[in-house]
Amino acid sequence: MQAIYDLLSATGLAEMQFHFVQRALLAILLLTPLLGLLGTMAVNHQMAFFSDALGHSALTGIGLGILLGVHNDLVSMLVFGVIWALLIVAIKRTGAASADTVISVFSSTSIAAGLLILSAGGGFAKYSALLIGDVLTVTEADLLGLLIALVAGVGLWLFIYNGLLLTSVNTALAQSRGIRTRLWEAAFVVLVAAAVMLSIRWVGVLLINALLILPAAAGRNLARNARQHAVWSVCIALFSGLAGLFVSCIAGTATGPTIVIAAAVCYALSLLGRARK
Repeated sequence: MQAIYDLLSATGLAEMQFHFVQRALLAILLLTPLLGLLGTMAVNHQMAFFSDALGHSALTGIGLGILLGVHNDLVSMLVFGVIWALLIVAIKRTGAASADTVISVFSSTSIAAGLLILSAGGGFAKYSALLIGDVLTVTEADLLGLLIALVAGVGLWLFIYNGLLLTSVNTALAQSRGIRTRLWEAAFVVLVAAAVMLSIRWVGVLLINALLILPAAAGRNLARNARQHAVWSVCIALFSGLAGLFVSCIAGTATGPTIVIAAAVCYALSLLGRARK
C-alpha cells in the first residue's frame, strides 16, 4: 500500500500528500468501474430509479440493525438491501403495477421507515452524513473490501452478462434458449444492491442513483453497440470520479456532489455528441 501512496504522491499535487486523499483516490478507482458497468444494464432494463430505492433502504437497514442489536452498519445495510431488491423484483413480476410505480413505492417507504427509526429520541444527527457521503473517510480496510467487491462483481457480471442482455432485449426469446431469466435478474439486482450498499458511506443516499445512472446514460448516447456502451460508461464513471475528487480538493467542495456534477457535464456533452452523429 505504501508503494501505491508514493506513486500517487509523485503526481506533484500538494493535496495528494495526504493519505486520506490518496485513499479516496484509490476508492474511486475501485468503485466507479463497477458502478459504470452495472449502470449500463440498469439503463437497458429501464430501472434507472432502482438504485435510488436501494440507497434509501440503507437507512432502514441501519435502523433495523440497531433495533436487532447488530453493531455492524454495513452488514445491516447489505442484508436488508438484498432482501429489499428481491422484493422489488418479485412484486414487479406480478404485473400488479408498472416498474416505476413499484420502485417509487419501495423508495418512499424505505426512506420514511429509516428516518422514523433513526430519528427516535433525536438520534438521526449522527447518521445525516449518509445522505451526501464522504469519500475522504475511506480506510485501508475499506479499500480491501472495495477491491474484493470489484473483482467479484466484474466476475459475476461477465458470467451473467449475455443472458441478462438477451433478457433485456427479449425475455421470451431468452427463455426459449434455455436462459433462466428470473435467476439472472435476481443475480443482477443482488449485485446492484451489494454495490450500492458498499458505496453509500462515500457517495451518499441522495447521490448514489446519479453516479450509477449518469455515466451509463452518457455512454449510451455515444456507443454504437453493447460493448462500446460498457466501455464508455466505465470511462465516463472513472473520469467523473477523478475530476470530481481533484476539483473538490482545489475548490474545497464536497467530493460526492462534485463527482455527480462532473458526470452530469459528461452527460450534457454526450447529448451534443449524439446530436452531431
